[in-house]
Amino acid sequence: MHNDQSFLASVQYYYDKAARHISVSDALLAQIKACNSVYRMQFPVKIGKSIEVFTAYRVQHSHHKLPTKGGIRFSPEVNQDEVMALASLMTYKCAVVDVPFGGAKGGICLDTRKYNVEQLERITRRYTIELIKKNFIGAGIDVPAPDYGTGSREMAWILDTYQTMNQEETDVYACVTGKPVSQGGIRGRTEATGRGVYYGLNEVVSFKDDMKKLGLTTGLEGKRVAIQGLGNVGYYSAKFFAEAGAIIVGVGEYDAAIYNSKGIDVERLIKYKKRKGGVKGFPGVSTFKRREQILEMDCDILIPAALEGQIHERNAGRIKARIIGEAANGPITPKGEQILLRKGVMIVPDLYLNAGGVTVSYFEWLKNISRVRFGRLAKRFDELAYLKLTQTIEKLTNKGLSVREKMSITKGADEIDLVNSGLEETMVSAYNQIRDIWKKNKKIRDLRTAAYVCSLNKIATSYQLLGIFP
Repeated sequence: MHNDQSFLASVQYYYDKAARHISVSDALLAQIKACNSVYRMQFPVKIGKSIEVFTAYRVQHSHHKLPTKGGIRFSPEVNQDEVMALASLMTYKCAVVDVPFGGAKGGICLDTRKYNVEQLERITRRYTIELIKKNFIGAGIDVPAPDYGTGSREMAWILDTYQTMNQEETDVYACVTGKPVSQGGIRGRTEATGRGVYYGLNEVVSFKDDMKKLGLTTGLEGKRVAIQGLGNVGYYSAKFFAEAGAIIVGVGEYDAAIYNSKGIDVERLIKYKKRKGGVKGFPGVSTFKRREQILEMDCDILIPAALEGQIHERNAGRIKARIIGEAANGPITPKGEQILLRKGVMIVPDLYLNAGGVTVSYFEWLKNISRVRFGRLAKRFDELAYLKLTQTIEKLTNKGLSVREKMSITKGADEIDLVNSGLEETMVSAYNQIRDIWKKNKKIRDLRTAAYVCSLNKIATSYQLLGIFP
């Protein structure tokens, strides 16, 4: 990774750029920008026959809405600067998609490959106890979620630890999201960020005027897409793009970057990756000499879905994509962005595009607070109503429907249908708000600044309604 400046400095640069377009007091802008609470902890855990001391963090960026919300990452690169940057992004992300949370983030500095499952469980549970001790976790306080290096397994450990120490709490399941469905999780959470990337870019490419300026047609069908990072977000993004008729021409992973102008079968590739541990040697494709060349390949849409700082001043000039969709957090540095904007590249920013995860986390939190599965109350009622309607139409027209047609018409919405529908509505609505600012304010020349302006206006209004700032 090459960085022109630190990740936190990058986020604050974009903040300052957008703040020039906001008409509020300097004091309020300073409050929105600052991290409210930074908790750095060290705790010992017995690993094998020795004791290891781990450094971990939890940062609550903004308390303008509660609870605060954000993932926990396990990575050897975790540091305070990165966690503060990610917490800040979470605040802006939640505001952009109208999810009523403040932003937070957590992390433990460790390499997951060096520990077995039992050891990782011990580390996760000890971290949770540290959060409980300082009141940094709870359904109405701060709600963690999975991030890089963590998943539903770790969230189940966090829930169990919290539950053990808060047995009388009724909203205990809402203390963490991204849990297994059997533990109060929600259907559709696993693929939520990737699906959000798909819904977002599907809306972006639907505007004829915008596409004409880029020399592209509307719609995803036939668009050549390159994806860097075939983890959870990259895989599901690729899957949904392919289903929409896009051609996945390149995939970059930690071991190799591969390409085929006629398209790569993503399902076959993911099975190969699981079997071999990487994409190297996948049949029917060519391999780039350098993994970074995936970013520079000829394509219409580039999806960086790996870590931050991947596109910078040294390689931005060689980017050929017309649209870059930031599926990862902070994949483009400020200097890299300046070069891309001069070239006329459309950058769809991270604080909007990868908000699918927190949106569905919000749905999971609501489900846990209400203690009822989405669809449970209305599904059967809707099915009976639709059935009566089709029977009436059949009677009036004297024409019968096939069993398959009748089933598709009368099907009531299940949890996954409602989650996907809610996510699509969120992503479409948010993009139209951002685009509206971009088009109406002639001084705003890029979507990222428009997204930040959209976000900051909402946060500023929240603070003003609290009566703290004029």
